[in-house]
Amino acid sequence: MSFAAFKMMHWATGIEHCASGFITHSSADSTLKIPPITADDIDSDWTTSSKPIGAVPNLITAAANVLEVYIVRIQEEASPSLAHKAAAEPKGGGGVLAGISGASLELVCHYRRMLQENTVLQDMLLHGNVESLGVLPNGATDGGRRRDSIILTFRDAKISVLEFDESICGLRTSSMHCFEGSDWVHLRRGREFFPRGPLVKVDPLGRCAAVLAYGLQMIVLKAAEASTGLTAPAEDSTFRAAAASRIESSYIVGLRDLDMKHVKDFIFIHGYIEPVVVILHEHELTWAGRVNLPHDAYKLLAVPSPIGGVLVIGANTIHYHSQSASCHLGLNNFAVPADGSQEMPRSGFTTELDATTATWLTNDVVVFSTKSGELLLLTLVYDGRVVQRLELMKSRASVLTSDITTIGSSFFFLGSRLGDSLLVQYYSGVGAPTLSPGVKEEVGDIESDAPSMKRLRRSPSDALQDLITSEELSFYGTGPNNAQIAQKNFTFAVRDSLFNIGPLKDFSYGLRINGDPNATGVAKQSNYELVCCSGHGKNGALTVLQKSIRPDTITQVCTPPFTHCMGFYISGSGILQMPPWESLPGCKGIWTVYHKNLRSDSSKGVADEDEYHAYLIISLENRTMVLQTANNLEEVTENVDYYVQGTTVAAGNLFGRRRVIQVFARGARILDGAFMTQDLSLKSSNTEMTAASDGATVSSVSIADPYVLLRMTDGSIQLLVGDPSTCSVSVINPPVSENSDKLVLACTLYHDKGPEPWIRKTSTDAWLSTGIGEAIDGADGSTHDHGDVYCVLCYDNGDLEIFDVPNFNSVFLVDKFVSGRSHILDTFFHGTANNHINLTNKYSEDIGKVRKEATHNIKVVELSLERWDSELNRPFLLGILSDGTMLCYHAYIYEVSDNASKTEGVVSSQNSVNLSNTSASRLRNLRFVRVPLDTYAKEETPSGVCSQRITVFKNVGGLQGFFLSGSRPMWFMMFRERLRMHPQGCDGPIVAFTVLHNVNCNHGFICITSEGALKICQLPALSYDNYWPVQKIGLKGTPHQVTCFAEKNLYPVIVSVPVLKPLNQVLSSLVDQEVGNQFEHDNINMEGTYPMEEFEVRIMEPEKINGPWQTRATIPMQTSEHTLTVRVVTLFNTTAQRNETLLAIGTACVQGEDVAARGRILLYSVERISDTIQVKVTEVYSKEMKGAISALTSLQGHLLLASGPKIILHKWTGSELNGVAFHDVPPLYVVSLNIVKNFILLGDIHKSIYFLSWKEQGSQLNLLAKDFGSLDCLATEFLIDGSTLSLTVSDDQKNVQIFYYAPKVSESWKGQKLLSRAEFHVGAHITKFLRLQLLPTSADRTMPGSDKTNRFALLFGTLEGSIGCIAPLEELTFRRLQSLQKKLVDSVCHVAGLNPRSFRHFHSNGKAHRPGPDSIVDCELLVHFEMLALEDQLEIANQIGTTRMQIMSNLNDLSVAMSFLLR
Repeated sequence: MSFAAFKMMHWATGIEHCASGFITHSSADSTLKIPPITADDIDSDWTTSSKPIGAVPNLITAAANVLEVYIVRIQEEASPSLAHKAAAEPKGGGGVLAGISGASLELVCHYRRMLQENTVLQDMLLHGNVESLGVLPNGATDGGRRRDSIILTFRDAKISVLEFDESICGLRTSSMHCFEGSDWVHLRRGREFFPRGPLVKVDPLGRCAAVLAYGLQMIVLKAAEASTGLTAPAEDSTFRAAAASRIESSYIVGLRDLDMKHVKDFIFIHGYIEPVVVILHEHELTWAGRVNLPHDAYKLLAVPSPIGGVLVIGANTIHYHSQSASCHLGLNNFAVPADGSQEMPRSGFTTELDATTATWLTNDVVVFSTKSGELLLLTLVYDGRVVQRLELMKSRASVLTSDITTIGSSFFFLGSRLGDSLLVQYYSGVGAPTLSPGVKEEVGDIESDAPSMKRLRRSPSDALQDLITSEELSFYGTGPNNAQIAQKNFTFAVRDSLFNIGPLKDFSYGLRINGDPNATGVAKQSNYELVCCSGHGKNGALTVLQKSIRPDTITQVCTPPFTHCMGFYISGSGILQMPPWESLPGCKGIWTVYHKNLRSDSSKGVADEDEYHAYLIISLENRTMVLQTANNLEEVTENVDYYVQGTTVAAGNLFGRRRVIQVFARGARILDGAFMTQDLSLKSSNTEMTAASDGATVSSVSIADPYVLLRMTDGSIQLLVGDPSTCSVSVINPPVSENSDKLVLACTLYHDKGPEPWIRKTSTDAWLSTGIGEAIDGADGSTHDHGDVYCVLCYDNGDLEIFDVPNFNSVFLVDKFVSGRSHILDTFFHGTANNHINLTNKYSEDIGKVRKEATHNIKVVELSLERWDSELNRPFLLGILSDGTMLCYHAYIYEVSDNASKTEGVVSSQNSVNLSNTSASRLRNLRFVRVPLDTYAKEETPSGVCSQRITVFKNVGGLQGFFLSGSRPMWFMMFRERLRMHPQGCDGPIVAFTVLHNVNCNHGFICITSEGALKICQLPALSYDNYWPVQKIGLKGTPHQVTCFAEKNLYPVIVSVPVLKPLNQVLSSLVDQEVGNQFEHDNINMEGTYPMEEFEVRIMEPEKINGPWQTRATIPMQTSEHTLTVRVVTLFNTTAQRNETLLAIGTACVQGEDVAARGRILLYSVERISDTIQVKVTEVYSKEMKGAISALTSLQGHLLLASGPKIILHKWTGSELNGVAFHDVPPLYVVSLNIVKNFILLGDIHKSIYFLSWKEQGSQLNLLAKDFGSLDCLATEFLIDGSTLSLTVSDDQKNVQIFYYAPKVSESWKGQKLLSRAEFHVGAHITKFLRLQLLPTSADRTMPGSDKTNRFALLFGTLEGSIGCIAPLEELTFRRLQSLQKKLVDSVCHVAGLNPRSFRHFHSNGKAHRPGPDSIVDCELLVHFEMLALEDQLEIANQIGTTRMQIMSNLNDLSVAMSFLLR
């Protein structure tokens, strides 16, 4: 392998930093809420007590290099009069607290990918890891109308200030400050490495911010006044009255000049006219010979006004200081007064506060989250003048947090990189809600197995199912002095959670329990899943990741080798019945419809989402089948009035599900259940096209009750208008179809439902109603959904236009929608593409004449505009192009001032109908921002071919989104205003899809494959609000390593559980067996307990599909014995002359530095007991060895293990392990052993890697070469590209290096030195590599005997919760993509001013390092090419001497080749 590609497949989820601030709105704005629900909809045992909530700030989180901004949506308790308006999906759980029944986090900005639009920053990757995060407040100026800004710091001394820009619905960089390079080298004072990155703190009033960089350099950032700033308000109204806080200037204060040497923390304090900073530092560092008191202080907390002052947090003490008073509190027996003169008050319990996080709930109560997951409440007893004392209250358990922040006056957020992050609501005060008898108020461990409170729909995150248990934490004080003080009561409720799969310490590759045993070739990929070790301590869990969705099949009908569907029904007993019908032609589409029979009472009182489907319609090549679905699936084709003599184009419901409409090629029918009430004949409105052809037919259909839009094959459209009073339909020819010479290639209807339609807010006359302005009264007296209906058309010239229905007045027009620009807005008001969001590289109008690839060759083949049920949800606009590209846009509102409109850009009357007459009612404030889609491959559709691939669903397993059928089917699920994309590759191409809800299939779906298999399925019970579908299995301990026993479908897992043991027992176990020293009995007569980790190996197995896992057996370890490695090895039994598969375990005895290290090697046989699910584990060998057994593996039937400083190879006799070879490689601690044939790759914790070979003839382990650098290795693996073997290693500085062995090259010192082939900075700690074979991309590359069939990629996992891949590349492809990468560095915007090329340079941590070759391309940068406008893609491709089609083909091949666990 000479060249490689790096690609992230699952981005970081472990939240390291969080903060709150008014980023997207100001504090003067109204509170963000979601529709209320009634108290009857959830289990509530709290009495309701409300208080003013006020405006709720945003939540900002940072996970490695992923920045996200959330809005907290509050859901208030509904009044009885609003009970009928209850929301379908309550947000969060925990009952009604303080008048709030729920709250959720809604994503606003997700910065992982970038778009190129001037300085527009939207949905992009930060090319650098966030070191610290702060929010610059507005300082309460201008009545709170200004917004806050985000301050980010990056190594070594980069500072970026971001603010929200409403015009682009994203963040914009307002200022950048860099103190690196030759001009600032004096700040380092000769040092090359600093253990901590820059730390930012902000003045509470927003007057300035300070960043501590290079240890002792404080960079002060002065905030601008409300009317000044580095960037003046733009004339084009980009920045208006609600501008955000900004930085005006900066200067540096050298703390060394102030006689400070070792700064631990600093903070701005409250209550001063000028900004005041308190700095915590030491003159000389504390060590065993010098103790500074309090030597364990490490954190400062500024006490809010009116109390003021500062809290000094130490591991054993808490100190309060102000100008008027000071007090302190001891936490344990190690607490010592700083002056040694006075007695220190003690808390009522023993605890430690090292590595804790804290935030203020009120101005006198702070909450601590300790390193063990406890939540503690500290109260400052304040008499109005001074703080008299500190009172600490203890609670039980919560998630292990990495950061914590308060959000407004009612919420706080627990950010965690070791577990799921939680949004918690709190209520305080004397009037706090009280609990009902027998009900506990608790917030608990996310890995609890207890069920959650009743919810109307499944929560987006399965973590919410584990938040309420009887063993969780109570927030009422338990200290002895609680009755003596006026203590506030706090009530808590967990409202939402963010899923986290990190840290990934290890993972294994195994078969799914519902895998297809008959799958062959690439279809076998969907049979596999990743089983990962995640979390730590009580947040430890096994995380099961599945790249693609494998639905739970209820029924399947397949008739190979014929490619058609066969009729069927399910009997009352659930047994599939298949009558012997004749072969049927291929399927064209399927639909399920409702029938609300008003003459029966069975459907009354049933919610719309709970109503069963009545009929299933299957469209075949030459006829249509109709099946009844309410109870059993039974064919009724001969008993209904449906059109069954030909193909059905579409079917759906009208008039509040009282009628069914069926559209076929030349007509349509309206049916009341099985009986036809109206028959329509359709003719094309384009007389010229009709005369030339044999008559146009219906090509595609879009239904929005009571309208039906038809696109004809001649490019014209027709509209069917329904009359709800008579349940009849009439045909009209829209004027746009008659007056325009442009052909319609794709169209759709959009129903803007709700009492306050969303799109209506974007109109210049928002108080008027377009379309359906009144509610539709049904015959049963019920009121159906009302709102507006719009028609979206895309023409053959690439333009997109939106009309109101049924008047067909043009309300929105976009030129060259097919170009895929990052933002689109109404051309009528804002002119053509040359608006204030123009591209950096302007493209000319005649670019198509210069390029070989003309833009007119790419057409839009399908459109969809959809908004799911919620008042605040924004619509998504989807467009599929003929080359397979999918355009996805998210709508937003931006109010444009009159002087900002570009009326001179009004288009001619040919582009719209009566634009001059309808300008007053246009959607002037409507804009769309493009959303990147992580689709793994594309499917080309020839121009002019009708495409019906998008199917919108409102409730499939409680989820909503749309399904994309075709050769590469994909689920798009909507969570938090973000589309989660999950492929479904297990069934191959899917030609038809529809939802199904009946007795036997609860909110499921039906799909038909290209092979003629019809499947009735349900979505598995997984968490889909993640980059990959995921399932967590709580372990109540820390998982360290996992391996797969493929033959038994078992997973041995190393788990450690903290236990408290008597101190006497711990001391008595510290025995040096080598010397025989014993502790005297008199010396171990000590009281108390000591925490220790007890290790065990659990043999686990999935009990059922997506269900809980069961522990089949447990292998306990001895006291003080740590399990370091577990592997399934295949050894050759020299006695029995056969191979045996055994479980090998390596351990180490940890008994302190005074006891010589030793370990054990254990071999176990694992057998299943016949006819039971039990597993029998038998120890077949055990031996104690000098040195820890840190790594082991099997090598050609032998057992290779690392024992201390030696590598020893053993042979297995059936009862003994006999050493046959060893090598004294001088490692300190071996972290990994990898085998390919007879080659060995060894990774050491400090001595980099060693490359050895095994020669059975002569029984020799020979060192071939090694890396002479001092690399702190974390993981290693071989990378295979045909006949080329490379060695890959990751280090503690988040780098990856690829070496190769070349003894004939002079630089290798006659083969002793491994040469560098590539190096790359990943930005995450890689802990495990897994070698997987690349999937084929085309037939010509996979010819038998070709080296291309022997190509492997490395899948890796990181401590940050991300998963990526490194794959070999051909030289020609690499050169092309490298040229593209260099071009994109200069062509796309850099988020927060971070350069992607600089970020990927090798980080040497100040050590001497010779730069290696640049032989890895960054796919995270290359994917930005797909987000560029079409004209820019052609321009860049031409500049690097290639074509857009070639680049897209290379990127697509990379995606397909690395689609592991997918197909």
